[in-house]
Amino acid sequence: MNQRLIKVTAFLAAAMITAAVPLTVQKNAWDGSTITAYADGEEEFTEGSSGSLQYFKYSDRIEIAGIDMSETTITIPSEIEGLPVTRIADNVGTFCAVETLKLPDSLKQIGAYAFSWCSNLKSVTLPDSLERIDFQAFEQCSALESVTFPPHFVETSSYTFAETPWLEAQRKNDPLVIVNGCVVDARTCKGDVTLPAGTKFIAGSAFANNTAVTSVTCPASVTGMGDNVFTGCENLTAADLKGVTYIGYETFYNCNKVKDIRLSGKLTEINTLAFEENSATATITFYGTEDAWNQVEKDPDDPFIKRAAIVFDPNGGGSDDPVPGDINADGQCNHEDAVLLFDWLLAKPDVTLANWEAGDIDGSGTLNAVDLSLLKQMLLA
Repeated sequence: MNQRLIKVTAFLAAAMITAAVPLTVQKNAWDGSTITAYADGEEEFTEGSSGSLQYFKYSDRIEIAGIDMSETTITIPSEIEGLPVTRIADNVGTFCAVETLKLPDSLKQIGAYAFSWCSNLKSVTLPDSLERIDFQAFEQCSALESVTFPPHFVETSSYTFAETPWLEAQRKNDPLVIVNGCVVDARTCKGDVTLPAGTKFIAGSAFANNTAVTSVTCPASVTGMGDNVFTGCENLTAADLKGVTYIGYETFYNCNKVKDIRLSGKLTEINTLAFEENSATATITFYGTEDAWNQVEKDPDDPFIKRAAIVFDPNGGGSDDPVPGDINADGQCNHEDAVLLFDWLLAKPDVTLANWEAGDIDGSGTLNAVDLSLLKQMLLA
């Protein structure tokens, strides 16, 4: 495991122990006869069980905490005790035997390590309700070949699908793996990389330890990034982050050749360890005023920032609204977009949309046959 990620894992483990939440739930750990209250920060929850499932019950929701480790077929209900099941807890560790998995249409988050090392899991359909998949959630699922995403942006984190056949297949198709506006993985990209218009988010560690990438240019639509995005990119020389509002933990760790960093005038914070172990001297172009730069939360004594030449360009950055109908985010709307949408509506395996919102032509918030018809009319006009 990458040594930078070990820090995060250790931190998570320590935090969970402090909160009295078990890191794993062993087989038959709970028999349902005892309900114990715990404090998760200021929020209380109780433990419960339903069949082979164990869960945490909060005042307004249920989190799945574990399951009998021998279970191979798992259907997680959308509701338990009259409350919606909204999350799979971090580091569940008991799904190792699962072969068939059905997730509920109430699920909003999948926690860290939730299904990692499930070596028999071949496919997963993510529900339309899903908003976030945390780090390493499906890592080393060595049989996972098919992942069906909902037709909207889902935030993913570090190494979410690392070492899965699904990710390898996506990389062969395009080393820049983008699903519905989220850069899931870019660790096999080379040279100068430009993210397409409509991209919204870069997952944590997306470029981590990529020694072949030399520059990354993001459209203004990319407003968010996870931690460790460029960790260990030893030959990275430039990064244009014109829309990003937060520079996270060890974003530029050990990027000792970086000379040109461009930052959004809407930036609010630079993590105190964003430039950890970085000996480079760079020019930082800030697309805002000096006063706005001074209001950005950051370490005033950060050695990298103190060495850097700060240039203020309030009129720079610009915007780049996506082209209507350009669901493959190649900068134009054409026949390829119509074919892609048609294949997606047929639920063909491994069909992903780089920018689904560009295909929502009728503005309904979902993609359907009406959008396909309108897209065809646009192309014929």
